[in-house]
Amino acid sequence: MRGLGKRFGETVAVNGINLDVPVGSFYGLVGPNGAGKTTTLSMATGLLRPDVGQIWIQGVDVWKNPLEAKRLVGILADGVRLFDRLSGEQLVTYSGLLSGMTRETVAERVADLLRLLDLQDAAGALVVDYSAGMTKKIALACALVHAPRLLVLDEPFESVDPVSAANIRDILQGYVRSGGTVIVSSHAMDLVQRMCDHVAVIAAGRVVAAGTIDEVRNGSTLEDRFVELVGGRHRAEGPTWLNIS
Repeated sequence: MRGLGKRFGETVAVNGINLDVPVGSFYGLVGPNGAGKTTTLSMATGLLRPDVGQIWIQGVDVWKNPLEAKRLVGILADGVRLFDRLSGEQLVTYSGLLSGMTRETVAERVADLLRLLDLQDAAGALVVDYSAGMTKKIALACALVHAPRLLVLDEPFESVDPVSAANIRDILQGYVRSGGTVIVSSHAMDLVQRMCDHVAVIAAGRVVAAGTIDEVRNGSTLEDRFVELVGGRHRAEGPTWLNIS
C-alpha cells in the first residue's frame, strides 16, 4: 500500500498509509476503534475505492486490474452481509462456483471446509438461522474455498467459541506454512502476539509502528506497547460511587 487515503465528509478515516506485507507472512493489523483498520482493508481488497493511493497484490494493481487482483484474495469482511437465505452448504458452493471451479472440485472442497470448521451438522440450515460464531465460520469457508494466495480477515475470531477458534488457527497456520499470506485485523492482542509473525499498529488513520512482532514489541508485551503507542489509558480507580466497601 502506498499513500492510501480515504475521507468521509470532514472525517479523515485513512491518512496516507504505507505498508508492505511480505508473502508468506501472518500479518496482524491492530488499532483502537475508529483507527481506520476496516477502511484500510476494504480499500486494499477492492471493496472501497480510495481517494488517493495505490495497492498492489503480488504485483497486480487492485484498482487498475480489479478482477485479476480479486482472484488472488479471500476476504472475510466485517459487516458485509451474506446471502443468508441460502443454506451454509449452498452459500460456500455458490462462492466456489463464482470463482470458476468445476462442480466436482467445489463439492469436494465444500465438504472438507464444513468438516474442518465443524459445520457439517448445520450444512443444510439457512445461514440466517446461524449463530454469530457459525456465521463467522461459514464466511471464512467462503473466503477459503477458491484457495486464494492472500487471506484478509477482519475480526475472524469475534463471537467464535474457543474450540472453533483453535481449529481456525490451525487451518490458518497450515495455510501460511504452505506459502499463503494472511492479514488479520483483531483487538485480541494476546492472540495476535501468539499467532502473527508481523504486526502493524494503526492509530488515527496512520501506521505508527510496523515490523516483526519482536521489533514492534521492543522487549515489552504487544498490549503494553500498543497502549504506549496509541495512548488514552486512564489509570484512575474510577468514581467513588463504584467503591462498594
